[in-house]
Amino acid sequence: MNPFSLEGRTAIVTGASRGIGAATARALDRAGARVALVARSRPALEATARDLHHDPVIVVGDLRDSNAPAEIAQQALAGLGTVAILVNNAAAAARVATVDTDAALIDELLAVNVRAPLLLVGVLVPTMVEHGGGSIINLSSVSGLVVTPRRAAYAASKGAIDAATRSLAIELGPSGIRVNSVAPGVVDTDLWARNKAIPGVVGMIESQTPLRRWASAEDIADVIVFLASDAARFITGETISVDGGMAHTLDLYGGPV
Repeated sequence: MNPFSLEGRTAIVTGASRGIGAATARALDRAGARVALVARSRPALEATARDLHHDPVIVVGDLRDSNAPAEIAQQALAGLGTVAILVNNAAAAARVATVDTDAALIDELLAVNVRAPLLLVGVLVPTMVEHGGGSIINLSSVSGLVVTPRRAAYAASKGAIDAATRSLAIELGPSGIRVNSVAPGVVDTDLWARNKAIPGVVGMIESQTPLRRWASAEDIADVIVFLASDAARFITGETISVDGGMAHTLDLYGGPV
């Protein structure tokens, strides 16, 4: 059997309406998985679903709401029957000086980036255990690994999900559930469009990345599919940097934008 195949498996991808989430949904679908797409916008999810071939399920929900993870998980299970793969991709991001950071912003970052993934895991673990295991992939960030200016609250949330990944890996491993994080660097998606338009930003990011280019959403999605597959069957508790080498070579005095 092809260890990279996901034929017959089911997956949930949060934040699947654009960027890394949409690319991940397409990549999982190409590998053979049936995917439940989660985001706030039904029209955007429907646009992603049109590219998929394995009867995708659309689930609309806002992960800022504390009740949403349980509701999303139940809707996904109703559509898929079971879930073998969970990709916690949805995220809130902010680049703001600490003196301008308020409680509402911190609460939103922690709610979406930490609370929601943990609650989704809690609801979905029983079905994974019942069916002999699964793979959970959390989206982290280079900001959780190295110094990035004016991102203290965001970095704290990504450092937290990396720590949670390691804790979940040791807790769930005996049940056959693997848990890993993927930490992208600078990815060429709509979230970077405004900063990318600033003169000099493109060149600076390229100069700080050993591979001398920005990541594409597909660069990240392919690693997620690998971690979901049996090709990664003995990998758990890891945070894998998918950043062109940035996390290990970054000039900390300069730092990314």
